[in-house]
Amino acid sequence: MIVSFKVNGEGRVANVAGAESLLTVLREEMELPGSKNACEQGECGSCSVILDGALVTSCLVMAADCEGSEVTTIEGIGSEGELHPVQQALLDHGAVQCGFCTPGFVVAAAHLLEQDPHPSRDDIKEALSGNICRCTGYGAILRGLEALAGEGS
Repeated sequence: MIVSFKVNGEGRVANVAGAESLLTVLREEMELPGSKNACEQGECGSCSVILDGALVTSCLVMAADCEGSEVTTIEGIGSEGELHPVQQALLDHGAVQCGFCTPGFVVAAAHLLEQDPHPSRDDIKEALSGNICRCTGYGAILRGLEALAGEGS
């Protein structure tokens, strides 16, 4: 089945087989490896993308259901050659270790900050509750995002 949708602002076409996930199409067919394949059960958040304005785990979305949709992946966050403010905040606060979970955290945090530029600590925790990190213990991630959310307030 041929499916047409926008990925990071660019019209794309995918040849989708059966119940193939959006994650598989993004990584294997569209060569966008930033979204990570960890649990394949929607539990870890490493494959998070923004689909039609909503944060979703792409491993649980059937690619065939994306016809006419708009998807933003980690590769579409920020601009060419410059870190997104969320990426910079995580880097500045030592919140990036192995990096496997980082794309999902960045997408989730960027989505939150787009909705609410100055979220509370509880709002940040809630927005990131679908993401699992096995390295940092979350402290550095929260400190980085709190510092970013506090800018200009």
